[in-house]
Amino acid sequence: MQTTLQLRSLQFDDSRTYLAATIFVIGNILLPQLCHLIPQGGLTWLPIYFFTLVGAYKYGWRVGLLTALASPVINSLFFGMPPVAALPAIMIKSVLLALFAGYAASTYRKASLLILASVVIAYQCVGTLAEWIIKADFIAACQDFRIGIPGMLLQILAGWFFINKVNLSK
Repeated sequence: MQTTLQLRSLQFDDSRTYLAATIFVIGNILLPQLCHLIPQGGLTWLPIYFFTLVGAYKYGWRVGLLTALASPVINSLFFGMPPVAALPAIMIKSVLLALFAGYAASTYRKASLLILASVVIAYQCVGTLAEWIIKADFIAACQDFRIGIPGMLLQILAGWFFINKVNLSK
């Protein structure tokens, strides 16, 4: 039995936008806390981006944008991770992820592994260029590509599962 993938594009004047964003921000708080129990878990698993991808893909770029902006700031304020110095690059990547994921969802109306891989590679590549400009250090800017491959794979594979198999609206 084929189930239809339900993708929404919630608007800023819809209270469900803020409810969904709150749920995904909570996810982006809890998942990094789990990953930070592992040495270099944040750098390896890139958990701060996961629910931004899922939220933006399932509920539109607005939910993704709210999640992308709130998650790193709240995590930094309450837990010191990411460090304040890392916030600009992480927030740029988060916003790019929200925009690319929202665009892909609205364009393709499905979530395949190839589409999600394209979204992840796109936000990482453009985000790395922005990080290079910010840090003026190409090697440091490429950290996600040197250390974070498992996290990118997690975003693609677990993201596909959450987007296609988990229905929060029931």
